[in-house]
Amino acid sequence: MSVTVETAVETVAGQRAGSAGGRAVGGDFGPLVRQVRAAGLLERRRGYYARAVAANVAATVGLWAAVWWWGASWWVLALAVPMALVSGRTGFLGHDSGHRQIAASHRVNRALGLVLGNLLLGMGRGWWNDKHNRHHANPNHVGKDPDVGEGVLAWTHEQAARSRGALRWVQRHQAALFFPLLLLEGFNLKVGSLRFLRGRPRRERLLEGSLLAAHAVGYVGLVFTLLSPGKAVAFMLLHHGLFGVHLGSVFAPNHKGMAMPGPEDRWDHMRRQVLTSRNVRGGVAVDWLMGGLNYQIEHHLFPGMPRCNLRRARPLVREHCAAVGLPYTETGLVESYRLALGHLHEAGAPLRK
Repeated sequence: MSVTVETAVETVAGQRAGSAGGRAVGGDFGPLVRQVRAAGLLERRRGYYARAVAANVAATVGLWAAVWWWGASWWVLALAVPMALVSGRTGFLGHDSGHRQIAASHRVNRALGLVLGNLLLGMGRGWWNDKHNRHHANPNHVGKDPDVGEGVLAWTHEQAARSRGALRWVQRHQAALFFPLLLLEGFNLKVGSLRFLRGRPRRERLLEGSLLAAHAVGYVGLVFTLLSPGKAVAFMLLHHGLFGVHLGSVFAPNHKGMAMPGPEDRWDHMRRQVLTSRNVRGGVAVDWLMGGLNYQIEHHLFPGMPRCNLRRARPLVREHCAAVGLPYTETGLVESYRLALGHLHEAGAPLRK
């Protein structure tokens, strides 16, 4: 499944579903869609993405060349920091291809996703698209959004109450442990990608599995060729640990601590996306660091919109939300983390009694 603005438009055009406040979906979202389309914000930005992919490839090659040049010194480990940032950029581009933001052709976007995700990152395109698109369809909805499903962390009191064993201790202190746990996320993405392939069609297993294997062999072989065994292991741990922290730091502030619809809630597309999402302001630096996903409200309303257009869509969306009486949540970066961690702390409260 691929979540695109075209899908959303088709859905709202054919529905008169009820929503908070009794408004029809098309009544609120339709005018905004027309306004955004008239501004040209849904058009492909091939030049932007061509430059972004080229810069990403050049930076990746340049960093590996620096690892080779500096490999005799333990200071080479400092290169794990920019390597994690560049890996994050690769992940953002893979994310955009999954939403069909880059090319009009599904085949081209799929090929880009396989190269950027499976081959360059070791993160399966199929696994990511399945998980991420289910999140987009029902953000923050327990039982439907895998990002708030039961796992290492608890997102609701009910989840915390059901935890057992060591998880009870983790979830009791989960707000304090959140960022340390992200050090494992880079490895978790690879494990999740492999597990997803079990039970998939043979052709899919063969294609994605082969690319994941090529990444593993190429990455490990390159690191151990350029560095001594001790440095190689340390570099891989640092690279993947920081990569996990980087991605987790980008995705965590966007929804954690926002509304979580229950089974009885019947929100329309606009409310389902706006009420559960939070924007993070901070200018060009935050835009770059978060890959444009700090404009989370705009991204969720128009997932097929090229990332570089989200900033321009913001004033249109904000004005429209004010006109229809819909809260538009936007905070600074530090405040967004405070709210997200506060939600985690509150969710684990039953275990601290």
